Amino acid sequence: MTHSNRAYSKYLKLFWITGIIVIFDQLTKAVVMDFLPLYQSKPVIAGFFSITHIHNPGGAFGFLASQGPILRLLVFFLAAVLAMGVVFYLYGKTYETHPLLNTSLAFIFGGAAGNLIDRIRFGRVVDFLDFYIGNFHWPAFNIADSAISIGIVIFLYHVIFNKMPG
Repeated sequence: MTHSNRAYSKYLKLFWITGIIVIFDQLTKAVVMDFLPLYQSKPVIAGFFSITHIHNPGGAFGFLASQGPILRLLVFFLAAVLAMGVVFYLYGKTYETHPLLNTSLAFIFGGAAGNLIDRIRFGRVVDFLDFYIGNFHWPAFNIADSAISIGIVIFLYHVIFNKMPG
């Protein structure tokens, strides 16, 4: 396979993974928005997990939630575009010998794209995965957040255990 064919194949993988994450993320959010009123919850596993329709105007753990909508959109749009640019750059620098690292970067890219779509469409992110024990609730999240988290864990594994290319 020539260098240009390998590069094409590599970026095709990035866009396939990104597309699958974005489609799954946006479909699940659409279902939640269509069938569960805002702030309503449906228990899935009593005392542990519910589907809860929440809109998060801020970032992770409510970061900047109290700021104005234009400032939030600007900050989160720029942060997402910057993060996606860095991930795209790193993706281009990884080798085919590190497919798990490439996949982790594609997960981060896809998750960032999914949440960016929400910010552009609604000015906030739709969250619905609600895990809890008693009165302790982990902040609600979505498929895009999950993809970002999984991607970061795999990326950190490569950094911590010196599995980075080069």
